[in-house]
Amino acid sequence: MGKLRMFAFAALAVLFASATAFAQAANAAGGADADNVNTIAKWAKLAAGIGFAIAAGLGALGQARVAASAAEGAARNPGAAGRIQILMIIGLAFIETLVIFTLVIMFAIVNFKLPGT
Repeated sequence: MGKLRMFAFAALAVLFASATAFAQAANAAGGADADNVNTIAKWAKLAAGIGFAIAAGLGALGQARVAASAAEGAARNPGAAGRIQILMIIGLAFIETLVIFTLVIMFAIVNFKLPGT
């Protein structure tokens, strides 16, 4: 675990240090500005896709834990299985709603037009 943590911190340090290397000054002619806008739009779409993938994956893990806990609770107390099932369905709906909100935000980011494009 220690080596993984050190690798993660090293990767983050490299990513944060390289952010200044990619910074561009505004160009009066507009040539570099247009390229910068296109680059920002491409990276925004990539970030939105990665963010949605993370949200969907973690949502699926959450749903699996909810279902496993509900099955375990129903096995321990069969008399409360009906109430447990109702609470499980409500919990699954909340988890799925968060993933759908992430999808809506992803579509908003992908279809967002920067000024000047």
